[in-house]
Amino acid sequence: MNPSQVSTRTDPAEDTTQRLHAESLRQALAQEGIAADVHDGYGLALVSVWVRLVVWCDGYRFWWRTGWDPERKRAVYAWHPAIEPGRAARRVAFRYADLRANHPLSPTISDMASATSASPAGNLP
Repeated sequence: MNPSQVSTRTDPAEDTTQRLHAESLRQALAQEGIAADVHDGYGLALVSVWVRLVVWCDGYRFWWRTGWDPERKRAVYAWHPAIEPGRAARRVAFRYADLRANHPLSPTISDMASATSASPAGNLP
């Protein structure tokens, strides 16, 4: 069998479960005042929260990167059971606050946004 013809998707019902858990996390994050997007497929659902903050869900647990271990030269991850989206959202919110404080969006992006909103017509002829 040709490897390109082998499906890498899991059971569609499992994808639905992963998506539902991810969506429940997204809703819990919204209650914390944090906007996020959900994407799914290939046996995982992703909740995109902020730059350098993506939460994965396999239907059983959420996990996200929390830092870097320079001694072992690898990422450090936190995880939380998927059946507790509210508590997981609270933990993700702490990581989100840390990232926002230490890695804000580039000033040039906000400068561009304020410049375009200040004069929508600009100096058009």
